[in-house]
Amino acid sequence: MKNIMIMAFLIFASISCKDKAEKTAEKAIDEVKIEKSESEWITLFDGTSLDAWQAYMGGDVPSSWKIEDGAMVFIPPTDEERKDENGKKQSFNLVTKQAFTSFELSLDWKISEAGNGGIFWGIVEDAKFSQPYHSALEVQILDNDKHPDGKNGTSHQAGALYDLVSPSEEATKPVGEWNTAVITIDHNTNTGTSMLNGVVVATFPVHGEELDALLKGSKFDGWEGFAKAKTGKIGLQDHGDLVSFKNIKIKEL
Repeated sequence: MKNIMIMAFLIFASISCKDKAEKTAEKAIDEVKIEKSESEWITLFDGTSLDAWQAYMGGDVPSSWKIEDGAMVFIPPTDEERKDENGKKQSFNLVTKQAFTSFELSLDWKISEAGNGGIFWGIVEDAKFSQPYHSALEVQILDNDKHPDGKNGTSHQAGALYDLVSPSEEATKPVGEWNTAVITIDHNTNTGTSMLNGVVVATFPVHGEELDALLKGSKFDGWEGFAKAKTGKIGLQDHGDLVSFKNIKIKEL
């Protein structure tokens, strides 16, 4: 009887040690997965540096983009400040130095009262495209209540795929508060999503015949080269209004 009890104890101890070892191994694997997941993110703005950015069509970050209290802030220049050496009006759109294809982009934005802005991807820097929106799709940033564009149909409101897909619901926070946007563009599955404050407000195709059908009848219908590039730069719009961004990061898919 004594031998049986000893044998049972040894078997129990062996199983217990095995379970403990397996749990330890599983925990280690989970920690590796978490670490790997976090390491996949590329920081585009950490609150201290604009090194990942440049002016649209090249050049240093325009002076109208400043860092204030850990945020990237676009301060609209005066009409006089917008003039180039030839007296022509300039825009000061910002783009990433790096180009991306399929990705998940996460950022926080805050719009001023009656303000307008936008987030672009697939931007092609070419002289035939004088503005990022001539080549790239956009998720809208807007004061829905006080900017006139908010009355031009829901496809012009915050979180929308601009002029193409309306938000499924109102998910914006009041003007002056931070909103978190997550934009996912996956050319492998031909799907894109616009998430605003944890709510997926728009889903759309990102290339091919499905996208062409979506563009049909929109303001972009017939625009040469519009939304054709699968690989391009991320951009932040100069729409002439005060807008702020922070916590900008991207993960390639």
